Amino acid sequence: MLGREIMDAVNAELDGLYGADFLRDLRENIRLYEIYEGDGGFEEPPEYEPARKRTNFIKKLIKEEARFLFGKTPEATVYSADAEAAEKLRRYLDGALAANSFSERLIKAARDCFVGKRVALVVGAEPGEEVCFSFRPSPEFVFDYAQGDPDRVTKAVFVHAQSDTPDRKRQRVYRQKFEMAEGRCLVSEGIFDGFGEPVEIRYDKADTGLGFMPVIIIRNDGQTGDHKGESDVAPLKELQRIYDGLTSDDADALKFNMFPQTVAMNVDEESLNNIRIAPAALIDAHAEPAGGDGETARIYKLESAFNYDSRMENALNRIKSEMHELLSIPVVTPEELTGYMASGKAMKAVYWQMVTRCEEKWTTWRPALEWLCLTILKVAEAAGRLEVKIPEDLTVKVDNVYPLMDDEYEEKDSDMRAVAAGVMSRKSYMKKWDHKLGEEGAERELEQIARERGMLQGG
Repeated sequence: MLGREIMDAVNAELDGLYGADFLRDLRENIRLYEIYEGDGGFEEPPEYEPARKRTNFIKKLIKEEARFLFGKTPEATVYSADAEAAEKLRRYLDGALAANSFSERLIKAARDCFVGKRVALVVGAEPGEEVCFSFRPSPEFVFDYAQGDPDRVTKAVFVHAQSDTPDRKRQRVYRQKFEMAEGRCLVSEGIFDGFGEPVEIRYDKADTGLGFMPVIIIRNDGQTGDHKGESDVAPLKELQRIYDGLTSDDADALKFNMFPQTVAMNVDEESLNNIRIAPAALIDAHAEPAGGDGETARIYKLESAFNYDSRMENALNRIKSEMHELLSIPVVTPEELTGYMASGKAMKAVYWQMVTRCEEKWTTWRPALEWLCLTILKVAEAAGRLEVKIPEDLTVKVDNVYPLMDDEYEEKDSDMRAVAAGVMSRKSYMKKWDHKLGEEGAERELEQIARERGMLQGG
């Protein structure tokens, strides 16, 4: 994923032990991506050509984990005492997220984060264009952070190869760097050849107009003070290797048992040379003259008596179960799932461990996505794209929704009773069950209800 030219570009930005540590981590992340794509590796082959069966359960599990976390797009809500300004900012934010394919990019970023330990989230705005943002996988960036605070980025460098050629003079590497200087965020951006010589410079320490870094690093799991994160692929790779080895051996064993060996005893050489393998073929077998009196020629098939089906199946199922358990993903067959579909509570119970695991990950993703929403608005304000100024009390809350069936009708009925009892407003009910309405939409609906009620009473 990273060529020599990119490693050189990264090396140019980092030096000493810190740089060497990052480069080792980058190489490890590249290998994790290779394992994710199915290159688990096999041992040296014996004399025969063995089967090389790759099931790649790792990719399936990582995709399932990301799909469960962000299969339903998180919902952003804007709060401020100035309701009119909050509504306008919400509309702008919704438009910016949709224009940048937020739902699609988010679920892909989750996969990158689970595989490569971390992703970078970058927000920017080109002159004359709308605000944009992107997620960058770990092999494409390095960063520096404030002393003792790995969550506060002070420099970030993004690189990726634009051409794949052995001629380093013709290689093209895109490089973008954000850094803080005297309270201002500066950006340098350009295209370089394989020797690190500039081919095109777009910006050279240009002021972005921001007093903060428009970059945040989202790490997967990890410990306190960990600036790298952890990969969900790493604990699975050995189990995947064993699983692929067993299924490959199973294919070989099936192949050999389907074609049992032919054994010829006391058969002369001429008879062996004239044997023809074909349907209904006749074998004229003569005994070897040197075999002595009474010896007869025998030709038969040597069948294997080894029976391993149940043991193989149990071993494979144990490995699959362990891989699921490592990621807290339940092993549910379609038949079992059909029985759970009648109750949302039953589905939540089955997926409870996965929900709690995703809630743990959400503690990292939620502040990052709330930062994204606020930064989009701040960058848009700096670029003169907003209709109103951002209120000082503005806050954004992002809520996640898991793709599990809910007992929706029971909850709606409970909320209706709360409205009738006066402990929940009609507006809150509308906004809860129709997320597209928003503040203004709910107000219009209430006004329409009041008009219709007045018409009925007047009639």
